Amino acid sequence: MLRRDGTMIAVHPAPTPATDPMTRRSALVSLHVAALLFGFAGLFGKWLVLPPTAIVLGRTLVAAVSLWALLWISGEPRGRFEWRLAAGGAVLALHWIAFFQAIQTSSVAIGLLGYASFPVFVLLLEASMLRHALSLGDWMLALVVACGLTLIAPELRLDNHVVRGLLWGVLSGFTFALLAVGNRQLATRRAAGEIALWQNACAAACLLPGFVLAPILPDARELGLLLVLGVVCTALAHTLFIRSMRVIPARVASVVVALEPVYGILLAVVLLREVPTGRTLAGAALIVGAALVATTRADKA
Repeated sequence: MLRRDGTMIAVHPAPTPATDPMTRRSALVSLHVAALLFGFAGLFGKWLVLPPTAIVLGRTLVAAVSLWALLWISGEPRGRFEWRLAAGGAVLALHWIAFFQAIQTSSVAIGLLGYASFPVFVLLLEASMLRHALSLGDWMLALVVACGLTLIAPELRLDNHVVRGLLWGVLSGFTFALLAVGNRQLATRRAAGEIALWQNACAAACLLPGFVLAPILPDARELGLLLVLGVVCTALAHTLFIRSMRVIPARVASVVVALEPVYGILLAVVLLREVPTGRTLAGAALIVGAALVATTRADKA
């Protein structure tokens, strides 16, 4: 099961009520809240008047400290550092930079929908790595996503801000797929919490030299928003997701998490007054639908 940071969660049989206080209903609520918070993170790209690199540095730094504190409080292991975690952290940084750049270039909806193409990239990357041919269903899913992206783009010109935002969003989806595929092997021997901790820390370390060379100091408002983004939309969301996965089956969790763009778009309508066009909504239906199918197909496999 894929998490928002690309790590994999091992799914164990659901514990009995006597051994785990979380019920199925409360776990499902936690899962939806986590998906809502993941989608909510996109709105910070509009609220923060900072370059994407500065936003990602603040997010990953705050998230790493918060995750370390959560693991320490819960008594879970933090593990040792290894180079694969550094590589994952670099990809994570690039993923979030592209994600926030997409939102700042166009809109929250465009950025989220470009990112939502990642399940198809996961299928393509795994087929390439495992050297097996894609099925007809895989090609159909890729075609549906391509049609959805084409439908969203008003014209195929790079000087159009929607097209540029969509391309940045697709890059964020591709880099997230790279992170997810790369983390599969790590997840067989490392806990998801420690992977998230080290990769957020490594992502921050990758961006820190640029900040030292050209420092951009956030004001009090921006600092507060970065704290909310790192603590609530990253560390807390990941914690809720992990807890819910102890009770909720992976297939159900996959469907809920695939709704992240839907939650993000709805929040952008309410809080930012960003109302998607009819073309965007039609493309969203194709992309989210393909993402749901691709994710459930991966769970079955």
